[in-house]
Amino acid sequence: MPVTLTERAARHVQRMLAQQASGSAAGLRLGIKASGCSGFSYVVDYAEQIGEDDEAVECHGVTVVVARKHRPFLEGTEVDYVRDGLNQRFAFDNPNIRETCGCGGSFAV
Repeated sequence: MPVTLTERAARHVQRMLAQQASGSAAGLRLGIKASGCSGFSYVVDYAEQIGEDDEAVECHGVTVVVARKHRPFLEGTEVDYVRDGLNQRFAFDNPNIRETCGCGGSFAV
């Protein structure tokens, strides 16, 4: 599987899924989209369902779903959940990145 979660990230996702109003999410969906000055940015969302073109893996009790077309860009990525003062975010350690933009919002592979 291209993506893994740290235990801290998995605990945060489990809390997010438990608080979701509809309660119908199958897990966490990770992907990319064309964006920013470097080319791509990450997309994090609820996985409402797992489709034929998706790959899914269990990681610390969380189902992580990635579209097969995004796999080459995310292969080997580890996702952590980071708190820095009042700020909190997912942090991506992606070995495929060649460069990032100055603001850190996008990347190139």
